[in-house]
Amino acid sequence: MDRSQEIIRTSWIGIAANVLLAGFKAVVGILASSVAIVLDAVNNLSDALSSVITIVGTKLSQRPADRKHPFGFGRIEYFSAIIIAVIVLSAGITSLVESVKKIVNPSEPSYTTTTLIVIVAAIIVKFVLGRYVKCKGEQLKSDALIASGSDALFDAVITLTTLVSAGVMLLWGISLDGILGAVISVVIIKAGVEMLASPVNALLGTSIPAELTSQITKEVSSFEGVHGVFDLVLHNYGTDVMMGSLHINVNDTMSAYDIHGLTRKISAQMFERHGIIMTIGVYAVATGDNRRAELQSEVMQTLSVHKEIVQVHGFYYSEADGILSVDIVPDISVHDDTTLVSQLTSEISPLVPGMRVVIVIDHNYCES
Repeated sequence: MDRSQEIIRTSWIGIAANVLLAGFKAVVGILASSVAIVLDAVNNLSDALSSVITIVGTKLSQRPADRKHPFGFGRIEYFSAIIIAVIVLSAGITSLVESVKKIVNPSEPSYTTTTLIVIVAAIIVKFVLGRYVKCKGEQLKSDALIASGSDALFDAVITLTTLVSAGVMLLWGISLDGILGAVISVVIIKAGVEMLASPVNALLGTSIPAELTSQITKEVSSFEGVHGVFDLVLHNYGTDVMMGSLHINVNDTMSAYDIHGLTRKISAQMFERHGIIMTIGVYAVATGDNRRAELQSEVMQTLSVHKEIVQVHGFYYSEADGILSVDIVPDISVHDDTTLVSQLTSEISPLVPGMRVVIVIDHNYCES
């Protein structure tokens, strides 16, 4: 069973659990002539909505790529997670409003044996369901499942506070409905915002995890002929499609044929191990006893003394074109790129009188 099938199967379990719980509440409510319990059963049917959204989103995300969407529809999963997170957030806000009303205008709730049985059953079902769905979501890296599982867990917590409030009311005659409800509501709102942040950040584009950056750099550097890995960029189009690019240093004596073979091997390994469709660029490292190699060493030494420069690469020198170019990655503390470029250009220019010096500012897209 592949990932999408696992997500859909888990969501169907969520729907079945909510429908069964709703059926149980409806039967108990009808037998006990309790309109409140029957209405709560209807509410459980609406709780299945998050699972339905997850199923629809997962199925849509599996649509094959077309001309207008060459990267596929994998990001639809993020929209599913956003919708569910908004539902959780709305529930938290609604619960907070109702709790504040109870604090301002407290009323004495009444509890029966039937009510308490329903409450206990709801807590057990929602807690087990929530844990199962959330764990599956973390295992399958599905924000929608994680949000759906969290939604069920919050339902269990809210119902538990109702049970605690009922116990306090029966034992000491003190109503804590409003206060406990307000506290739990704030927790739900906070969690809803965090749930919303994950898929939104994925859509906006987040930095590459340091662990993945280190792993890719290590793997690519292990290929014979590679003398440095730079400019790693990754774009996520869902869990199944990831596009990326990077540059490698190779000796300037390496033939185009050998470079072609090397880049193909790297691309193949990136796809096999990480599912990344990787484009490989090349920087030529000057070798031998010549003016280009001498300048390369001088430029690297000149720039490396600057503490605000994290990395120097991409050295290029051409007498025919009258240009010397080099790429730098400044520290995150550098905010004025123009001033830095002007300063570095003035330091490098004396090394190549009469030639154009180009300092290219690169940015670090990784967490490290």
